[in-house]
Amino acid sequence: MRRIGFENDLYLKTQSAHIRERIAQFGGKLYLEFGGKLFDDYHAARVLPGFAPDSKVRMLLELREQAEIVVVINASDIEKNKVRGDLGITYDLDALRMIDAFRGMGLYVGSVVITQYSGQFSAEKFKIRLEEQGISVYLHYPIAGYPADIPLIVSPEGYGKNDYVETKRPLVVVTAPGPASGKLSVCMSQLYHDHIRGFQSGYAKFETFPVWNLPLRHPVNIAYEAATADLNDVNVIDHFHLDAYGVTAINYNRDIDVFPVLSAIFQHIWGACPYQSPTDMGVNMVGKCISDEQAVEDAAKQEILRRYYNALCLAQKGLGEKEPVFKIELLMNQAGITTADRPVVAAALERAKLTAGPATAIQLPDGALISGKTTSLLGAPAAALLDALKYLAGVDDAVLLISPTVLEPVLKLKSAQLKDPTQRLHAEETLIALAICAVTDPLARAAMEQLPKLAGCEVHSTVILSQADEGSFRKLGMNLTCEPQYQSHKLYHR
Repeated sequence: MRRIGFENDLYLKTQSAHIRERIAQFGGKLYLEFGGKLFDDYHAARVLPGFAPDSKVRMLLELREQAEIVVVINASDIEKNKVRGDLGITYDLDALRMIDAFRGMGLYVGSVVITQYSGQFSAEKFKIRLEEQGISVYLHYPIAGYPADIPLIVSPEGYGKNDYVETKRPLVVVTAPGPASGKLSVCMSQLYHDHIRGFQSGYAKFETFPVWNLPLRHPVNIAYEAATADLNDVNVIDHFHLDAYGVTAINYNRDIDVFPVLSAIFQHIWGACPYQSPTDMGVNMVGKCISDEQAVEDAAKQEILRRYYNALCLAQKGLGEKEPVFKIELLMNQAGITTADRPVVAAALERAKLTAGPATAIQLPDGALISGKTTSLLGAPAAALLDALKYLAGVDDAVLLISPTVLEPVLKLKSAQLKDPTQRLHAEETLIALAICAVTDPLARAAMEQLPKLAGCEVHSTVILSQADEGSFRKLGMNLTCEPQYQSHKLYHR
């Protein structure tokens, strides 16, 4: 059975209490930079089994009366149509999705800040679109000499040129669709403007990874390096923290490198820096809520392997470079793992060898390995899902949960009327057909009832899957990896 290694309820309680303490430390106004994914942190959920993807938002709900959210997006990311890899949507669309999600949960979204703004056409269109929806938008501009020229940065010609973000509540959560959006700069700019206006405010950082009180080479921290291999993030010992307190703490290179700059900015604004180290700035309590060390280590090692296959496939698709692949190979060596430590890989490859075609394997919560092959009606992902649901429902493998008389007209509709060249049903289409059959067939109904059990299961495909099938596994909460090869030798792949 899948083991839980993280106490989510304890996390919600201790994390919200710690943030309240930090607000009080700065006289009642705190800008809290949220690194990583705030609303749906699937990476954390994978490496810390038991961590709910929306844990950070649920924690903020404990503080909803005190908190407001500011969403930050880099104008260059809007202009380049930068895509969030785990959701497959552009950063500007994700910003809209985040606003809707926060509002839907009862959290107050105060405004959007567009950083590095220099008149980009797409950024201006996005600004207009937001304002037409009644959302306040503020502009922050590039600063010459950033981050080295501290006197210029902390001056009317630096932070002073940025729009001042009007906020109403004591806790201002500054978040973004992805990294390098400018969250830190927004926080520092606000501290400057608040000081000019004659009142005190503070800054803290909520970065889930690396976990400061886990060892440097702990699999959870290695998994973070694997996840950010394309950013060249490296976990290091926070020597500022070690010098100040004699305590070993883990941070990452960018925070260590920028800390002297932040310290100087604090000194220019306030006359002194309130922190002795980058770790001091953090409010992360994740490491104190791990309940099963082995379960967490095992899950983190699977995440490293998943990131490895993802990097291989991105390179094959022409969407990534080879360097992240090489870096993750080194990280795998540090963690003492190989692809042989991912059981679904061998299961999928063996099934493909036996059938001479694409195959997909799923590892179920009890450890059972279920594999599916490509058939005349179903793609391998769809076949594997059906077989997995049969296994979980105790339905004999020989039973046809979906009759060919149901599948064939669907395929005819796809090809004849919808002009879809796909010759087989995708996973989602197959599940819809199963749901229809479940209305009258008790066995199909029993299989449908097993769907929630697939969340967190490992999956491997011997070929790069279509966006449709990738999306289906993502929606089901399953952890997919693929061999870095296409099913055909065509130049264009749907």
